[in-house]
Amino acid sequence: MQNLTIQSSVDFVEVFSTSAGAIFQSDSENCWYVDFAGKLARFDYRNILKLKKAVYHIDIEAMLLDNTKSPDVEIIFICACDHCYVLSLIQIIELKELLQGMFVMLELNHIIHDRLCRLIS
Repeated sequence: MQNLTIQSSVDFVEVFSTSAGAIFQSDSENCWYVDFAGKLARFDYRNILKLKKAVYHIDIEAMLLDNTKSPDVEIIFICACDHCYVLSLIQIIELKELLQGMFVMLELNHIIHDRLCRLIS
C-alpha cells in the first residue's frame, strides 16, 4: 500500500462524507482525495470515473447470495493509477455509497450553477 503525503499548502473542500469515509475536492490540483479504508488516495477526474465504474460493476447481490466458502473480498485495481483497494463486502457497499453521494453533490452543484446563470442572463 502506498501512503500519500499531502503538502501543507494544498487546500481541498469536502464534497461528501459518510461515517466510513470522505471525498474532498482540490481546485488548485484539479483532483479529488478519497479518504477511505484507512488511506487517503488522490484521483484525477478520469481515474475517479474509473473507480466509480469499477465499484458499480461489482455485483453485490451475487456476492450476498453466494453460498460457496469463497471470501467476500474484492480487489479494486484501476489501470494507470497507483492505488489498489482490497475491500470486504461491507466496505464495497460503503465505498459505493460514498461515490454515489459525491457524484450527486457534483451534479447538484452543476444544476444550481446552471439555474443561477439562467436567472442572471
